[in-house]
Amino acid sequence: MIKKITVVGLGYVGLAQALLFNPHHDVTGYDIDEEKVRAINEGTFKSHDFDVENALLTHPLHASTDFNASVIDSELVIIATPTHFDEHENTLDLSSLKETLEKISRMKHRPIILIKSTIYNGATSQLQAAFPHLTILFSPEFLREGSALLDNLYPSRIVIGTRLENEKERQIAEEIASIYQLAAENKPVPTLIVGTKEAEAIKLFANTYLALRVAFFNELDTYAQTKSLDSQAIINGVSLDPRIGDYYNNPSFGYGGYCLPKDTRQLKANYELIPEALISATVSANATRKTFIAKKIKEAYDNLKGNNKVIGIYRLTMKKTADNMRESSIIDIIKELKSAKLPLVIFEPLLNETTFLDYPVIKDLEAFKTMSALIVANRYFDDLDDVKEKVLTRDIKGRD
Repeated sequence: MIKKITVVGLGYVGLAQALLFNPHHDVTGYDIDEEKVRAINEGTFKSHDFDVENALLTHPLHASTDFNASVIDSELVIIATPTHFDEHENTLDLSSLKETLEKISRMKHRPIILIKSTIYNGATSQLQAAFPHLTILFSPEFLREGSALLDNLYPSRIVIGTRLENEKERQIAEEIASIYQLAAENKPVPTLIVGTKEAEAIKLFANTYLALRVAFFNELDTYAQTKSLDSQAIINGVSLDPRIGDYYNNPSFGYGGYCLPKDTRQLKANYELIPEALISATVSANATRKTFIAKKIKEAYDNLKGNNKVIGIYRLTMKKTADNMRESSIIDIIKELKSAKLPLVIFEPLLNETTFLDYPVIKDLEAFKTMSALIVANRYFDDLDDVKEKVLTRDIKGRD
């Protein structure tokens, strides 16, 4: 019976996992970031996800930088370490997973391993073969950054991947599914016990479909702008079809963040010798959109009057509800504007640096507004209302 759980990696996925189980189990969080661990233990950890902050106050989490002490008595170890996409190798980098499994394999204690990190199709089987004395399962996460704990508490589904032919491991998968059911607020949650490769594919295809939706509505918006049409009116009409729905349809500068870019590229790489067109097109469409937005910014810059022709970049974060800048579309756009030698200033309160890509980072919002003749915003915030006339955005719904 699973009583003690260790979560390895306290990023937004791992921390949400730890807090999900903390009220019902003996949970320890492990991370190499000493400052983060200290803040969690002292109750001073700050997050853009207010549910996370409230959960830490309601059910304080014990975190540690001592791996052996964290894992030694756990029945279940959930691994949520980062797996970035390696452009050179054209696949996800599983080195953090392998390092964690190597540490566990050297211990006498043999906990059940549940991988939550994003991995490529077939990775669990490869890791199991490399560490045959460990029991390794995979469970994809379906979380939105900024609402990760809420999405854990109210999951759309529970998917556990295991070796179906192994009756003992199937039973372990069912027990893991049961503790997720116990922690969920919206019981009963649809549950799938599938093979590890199927579980991996579910994650990659789900995120790639979401990326495809983003790309589709961005291309709709590109068409509307080019033809001088009302993009919002078209999107509203299209989205009233119940088969399409009013979600993931707000135009942006392109998808980005932790999951969609790497998952789409990984799925494309997984196809290799398999015929496909749509997956590659989704990846290409995102790059095309960013180039189009950069072109529109250059055109707007050329139409500016006066000598104070400075472009202000408002925020580098990907979403309104998250503080992630990873693979943010605006960063690629900045690079294109830089190649055109356009003058820029950046407002991003989350940056500690005074420059970003050699451009000044302005900490004072009012000063930023004053010096910017044109303000570029991937997502619109109310604090731009007083300078709305000089804001360039494609955010027509005011949400992610």
